[in-house]
Amino acid sequence: MPDASITSTDSNAERNALLKEHMLKVANDRDKQAFSALFDHFAPMLRSYSLAREPGAALVADELAQEVMIKVWNKAHTYKPDMAAVSTWIFTLARNCRIDYLRRNGRFSTEIDPTDIFENMEDEGPDPFQLTQRQRAETKVHEGLKQLPIEQSQVLAKVYLEGKSHQETADELDLPLGTVKSRVRLALQKLELLLKR
Repeated sequence: MPDASITSTDSNAERNALLKEHMLKVANDRDKQAFSALFDHFAPMLRSYSLAREPGAALVADELAQEVMIKVWNKAHTYKPDMAAVSTWIFTLARNCRIDYLRRNGRFSTEIDPTDIFENMEDEGPDPFQLTQRQRAETKVHEGLKQLPIEQSQVLAKVYLEGKSHQETADELDLPLGTVKSRVRLALQKLELLLKR
């Protein structure tokens, strides 16, 4: 029987063909030698994948590599060679295993007590002076809008208050795009003069 190991001297095409052959042997015949070749090839890569995402967590990396390779053995029959390369399929398993591992082990929990954070936070809201200034500016803008011709206040309201594009405004009002743009420009100029009073 020829050597089943995958070497660094194999070309990518040779390596992929050999990986596929091993995977199909595991899937169809539960071939332990083929699985061993897959394990030898992928376990170090899976470990590196895990360490790249969480440096220093060697135990997690080892556990992830083992868990993924167990899934490879158990789910080999679900591998579809026409859908993905062996490495793509295995690293998809690895990503899913890592997510499951983090959820299972409460990796997202924290030792930080939220009350400690909120006690030391400064109020970043506007001070009374800023609040008064903003309210006055808003009032002036609303009063200024009322003094504009209806065609101009209508386009300004759609563009700036409703957040619509010039084209959307033109479509809604059944106006040419150039007309909407010129009305916006004129309205802004008039509004600026009204606010300076």
